[in-house]
Amino acid sequence: MPETITATRIIDLDLWEGRLPKLVDGYRTAKPFPHAVLDNFLDVASAEQAQQAFPRVQDQGWIHYVHVNEKKHGLNKMDRLPPYLREVILKLNSDRFVRFLEKLTGIQGLHADDMLEGGGLHQSQRGGFLNIHADFTVHPHKRNWKRRVNVLVYLNKNWQTEWGGDLELWERDMSACGQKIAPVFNRCVVFNTDEDSYHGLPDPIQCPEEETRKSIALYYFTVEEKAPSLRTTNYRARPTDGAKGIAIWLDKQAISVYTRVKRTFGLNDDFMSKVLNIFSSKRK
Repeated sequence: MPETITATRIIDLDLWEGRLPKLVDGYRTAKPFPHAVLDNFLDVASAEQAQQAFPRVQDQGWIHYVHVNEKKHGLNKMDRLPPYLREVILKLNSDRFVRFLEKLTGIQGLHADDMLEGGGLHQSQRGGFLNIHADFTVHPHKRNWKRRVNVLVYLNKNWQTEWGGDLELWERDMSACGQKIAPVFNRCVVFNTDEDSYHGLPDPIQCPEEETRKSIALYYFTVEEKAPSLRTTNYRARPTDGAKGIAIWLDKQAISVYTRVKRTFGLNDDFMSKVLNIFSSKRK
């Protein structure tokens, strides 16, 4: 049955722009690295409709990221997104919202990624996780695009504390977790993506089988005159991870090789997901 778009306004940008004077200082001085938590982010009707439109993991189009360092699902093809969620993403990739991010972060010349590389919709089932990491530094298909800002919008109604799934922000030296942010409904988290802005959700989610952790993930870049230094996703072990740290490091090296192949041959994560699924089915 076709989706009917009913919510007329997605986000009140007049409201958020009016709050900038108070938000800016808090963002830039936040620890362990610059970030902001914006509750009641989308208009209420918009958030409700976005949550209702969120597709199931079983639906077509999802990329399945399943390896040592993560277990989650992503949907990043605009033509495969439900119409209303596509409208939400287009609004958050609009020039006006990007200018809002520039004023909030102090980073000028931001560009939205219409390819949604690594972003789009994210969803994790019970047992899902994402080890602590700093994000890849350069867009895989745009060599001069340096990754600078992440925006996450959570769409989890009635999320319970005991289910876990908090976004953890770690100290730059990986000595300790500096901040935990619950993925509650209609909460937006904005943060700088520097080479040492470590974050993740490293402990398996304990939600019921019928529930999932849902988010919209969008990344913003600056275009550099000189191609920035390339670095793939830098997964790091926590001080308490012990021998698990070896597996985390080995998997990180494998991802680095894959990323170079991906860049060289113009592959995408959808292709690799299909390959991994073939191998996975053969092992069953």
